[in-house]
Amino acid sequence: MHAPVLVLKDSLKRESGSKVQHANIQASKAVADIIRTTLGPRSMLKMLLDAAGGIVVTNDGNAILRELDIAHPAAKSMIELSRTQDEEVGDGTTSVIVLAGEMLHVAEAFIDKNYHPTIICRAYNKALEDAIAVLDQIAMPIDVKDRGTMLGLVKSCIGTKFTSQFGDLIADLAIDATTTVGVDLGQGLREVDIKKYIKVEKVPGGQLEDSRVLKGVMINKDVVAPGKMRRKIVNPRIILLDCPLEYKKGENQTNAELVREEDWEVLLKMEEEYIKNLCDQIVMFKPDLVITEKGLSDLACHYLCKHGISAIRRLRKTDNNRIAKACDAVIVNRPDELLESDVGTGAGLFEVKKIGDEFFAFIVDCKDPKACTVLLRGASKDLLNEVERNLQDAMSVARNIIKNPKLLPGGGATELTVSATLKQKSSSIEGIEKWPYEAAAIAFEAIPRTLAQNCGVNVIRTMTVLQGKHANGENAWIGIDGNTGAVTDMKEWKIWDAYNVKAQTFKTAIEAACMLLRIDDIVSGIKKKQPPGSQAPSKPKIETEADADNEQILPD
Repeated sequence: MHAPVLVLKDSLKRESGSKVQHANIQASKAVADIIRTTLGPRSMLKMLLDAAGGIVVTNDGNAILRELDIAHPAAKSMIELSRTQDEEVGDGTTSVIVLAGEMLHVAEAFIDKNYHPTIICRAYNKALEDAIAVLDQIAMPIDVKDRGTMLGLVKSCIGTKFTSQFGDLIADLAIDATTTVGVDLGQGLREVDIKKYIKVEKVPGGQLEDSRVLKGVMINKDVVAPGKMRRKIVNPRIILLDCPLEYKKGENQTNAELVREEDWEVLLKMEEEYIKNLCDQIVMFKPDLVITEKGLSDLACHYLCKHGISAIRRLRKTDNNRIAKACDAVIVNRPDELLESDVGTGAGLFEVKKIGDEFFAFIVDCKDPKACTVLLRGASKDLLNEVERNLQDAMSVARNIIKNPKLLPGGGATELTVSATLKQKSSSIEGIEKWPYEAAAIAFEAIPRTLAQNCGVNVIRTMTVLQGKHANGENAWIGIDGNTGAVTDMKEWKIWDAYNVKAQTFKTAIEAACMLLRIDDIVSGIKKKQPPGSQAPSKPKIETEADADNEQILPD
């Protein structure tokens, strides 16, 4: 017998074969179990302590998993799933994880029977194609202009969230905001950029009912000289600048030696002249409000006051872009390049109000704003954060519908229809792939089953009734009413889901399950970081031309 050959170092741990797949499946199921209870309208909230000691109270799948610190590599990739889902479509973060966990769970039996993972994956991918085909069949196109339908839709998407107790409030906000910033790209396409043009301002205090979407923008700034400048202007002419209204300083330190005292006065005069010129160029256009992203000196402030112009300084770039979009102005980089067309006249009112103990400037009543601010009020910071997360979800849903106006039934009905159709099809599949295909079909039932569990009804009885209703792929709209657990028609209850949320959920979940199943080897303990001080001699650093620019030039 030959001596065993050492290939890997001692410090490396290597697990391979079905052991790894079992470990991965366990880990993924553990992640799915963490957020399983947060699916559906009767969902529980999770309270997480983050590293800084702050608390997050939420039932948004993504927000929960984001805070978790997880050791197992497979579980980490599950968490990535919900993040992808959140970035892609903004909703369905919980369903993705539950579905992926279930897909892996049903695959476990096959791995025990020594099926090869690629066979399982092939069956899953086939199931995915057929599932998407089923979605296309039962999808129902809607009219984006019809507000009632939109409201029902957004409501059913955030009905599972904490804010559902405030009725239509959040849904209204979301629809107002997204319809405001929608831009037509032609060919019937609409682009809604939530991140750039919708700002959510959270102001603690007041009641949630006071939240509203402004037809314009609100910024957390006051005018530069509160006593002298007007704080309320109707139909203001707005100029947006991207340059400082103060005397230019030298690029690097400049020393000027003055011999005669008069020269000093000349220098000061020049500074004054320079600023006066700047202000004159602005005053020529008779604006009522000047907003700059950079500084504004006292002198400039004085000149502007003299002409009755209000000014706001040091605004964030993003806010400036929003104001430009809202009141139809163009951001100008140098005052001497101002044109009449750059002046924004689209706003109906500029006003500075005090909310709580801070001043906010409102630029509202815009004619055709392409950017807006959602003002959220509420009792506590935690509450506001949760409302904001829900609003993000709601806006994403509204955006998805505007992009792809097709609906699917909610309440687990879609999944049941897919499941029933796949079960039928599985009998026509030849060969060994039939069984994993059928298992994938059964895995789709995880979503309605979890909904039933969270309502606290008799799970087995409910599921049997539902499967009976869906048996031949008919009654596509029968699902579970998440509040009562009753089996109802989703059309009557207006419980809907967006088409591309569902499609994305299925795709992400199945692809992730396939990826995790195909891992058959984990090698861990690759290389320990060396403690500082015992470094190996580093390579000599070779300078490239790129480094030449940041050389420090030594004084002679």
